Amino acid sequence: MGFFYSQLFKRLPYPTGSFVGKTIVITGSNVGLGKEAARHYVRLGASRMILAVRSLEKGHAAKQDIEASTNCAEDVIQVWQIDMGSYDSVKRFASRVNSELDRVDIFLANAGIARFEYSTTADNESQITINVVSTFLLAALVMPKLKATAAKYHTRPTLTITTSEVHGHTTFPQRLAPDGQIFAAINDKETAEKHYEEMYPISKLLQVFGVRYIADKHPASTFPVTVNCVNPGLCHSELSRDDPTMKYTILKFVLARSTEVGSRTLFHAGAQGADSHGQYLSDCEIAEPAAVVTNEEGKKAQDRVMAELVKKLDAIQPGVWNNI
Repeated sequence: MGFFYSQLFKRLPYPTGSFVGKTIVITGSNVGLGKEAARHYVRLGASRMILAVRSLEKGHAAKQDIEASTNCAEDVIQVWQIDMGSYDSVKRFASRVNSELDRVDIFLANAGIARFEYSTTADNESQITINVVSTFLLAALVMPKLKATAAKYHTRPTLTITTSEVHGHTTFPQRLAPDGQIFAAINDKETAEKHYEEMYPISKLLQVFGVRYIADKHPASTFPVTVNCVNPGLCHSELSRDDPTMKYTILKFVLARSTEVGSRTLFHAGAQGADSHGQYLSDCEIAEPAAVVTNEEGKKAQDRVMAELVKKLDAIQPGVWNNI
């Protein structure tokens, strides 16, 4: 019932405030929630907005649309390319962030996919590569710029990962795999195809694990950057465009928030401070994640998952997790 109440009756605050002087980066921002969150930040005076997108053509179309609706100066919005399915592309993008931007105040890691049949990208099932491995690789690679921003400008940057309440729609049976074999179990084609509707929830669960793990190891009192994750709820977006059953399309028709309303949750999370470090946000407030995260089994699974993920990331870019 909480889901229905949230979707049908919860009123989310319209974004306000000033972001003059701030530099904001949003991945997956040529359409949907990322684009609308970017529009809010630009409307409220952001000095530089980086639209990080896979398609430069679509990114420039989004830039023109946001400029037309906000009347911002032409040099406020920049379009940079990133393909979350390519670790090399992620590394190139992060290198630009670290070398070309003088500061980053808000980084919204919003890019993600939902697939409805098994496929692989790089060394994992596609949703695991893009939603989890590349997302945390990117987070680790841009963390030096966020930390430098904190030190130089005496501010507290925020890194937000867009997750989902569907992280609770799996029991995560792969947690029972032998040590060092959880990702292998998640990626196993035969198992995944039998229970493929759980793959997207598992990718979202691993995101929540990662955010909480960072905060467990680096509490807000000793860490200059706020890292949190946000559930935007069920929204009209491009995420389920490949759904062959139309089930999600029908569900969205009945219950979904508008794209603009859903984007308010991303805006809110990115604008939060130290009290949201390591937290799961929903409906523009700190919320409790699902029991699969918070119970004893979940806590054990989190540490085992993250031990494997850190190893994977360090294989892609040696020593990258030390940035965290």
